[in-house]
Amino acid sequence: MLNIDEIQKILPHRPPFLLVDRVEELEPGIRATGKKCVTMNEPYFQGHFPGKAVMPGVIILESLAQVGAICMLTVEGNEGKIVLFGGMDKVRFKRQVLPGDVLTLKVEISKSKGNFGVGTAIAYVDDQVAVEATLTFAIE
Repeated sequence: MLNIDEIQKILPHRPPFLLVDRVEELEPGIRATGKKCVTMNEPYFQGHFPGKAVMPGVIILESLAQVGAICMLTVEGNEGKIVLFGGMDKVRFKRQVLPGDVLTLKVEISKSKGNFGVGTAIAYVDDQVAVEATLTFAIE
């Protein structure tokens, strides 16, 4: 549904911190599904970990947050704004993410009032849950 050029028109992030390659499903303000193709070329693999490349959990959470931001920034009136983390709850890491994996990033907004909201976020590799969390955000 959205390619990388369209994503860059919505998010202010740029490489190496743009962590969503495409968006496959989008219901503005309700839910979004994105993809992140994990490659050995990611800059964090230089130090995390030498000899055993594992995608940092905080980077997976940021990838999920960017999908959530796309979901909220495509709501009429939110164009050009920035979505910031307000908090993370119930974070669970269930599977390592390695170079060559493709992350499916699903975010569903469960509450939204004014400039604040909460979303349920789950990252998958194939059909396995890698990370799940409840993310709180603020739109600025």
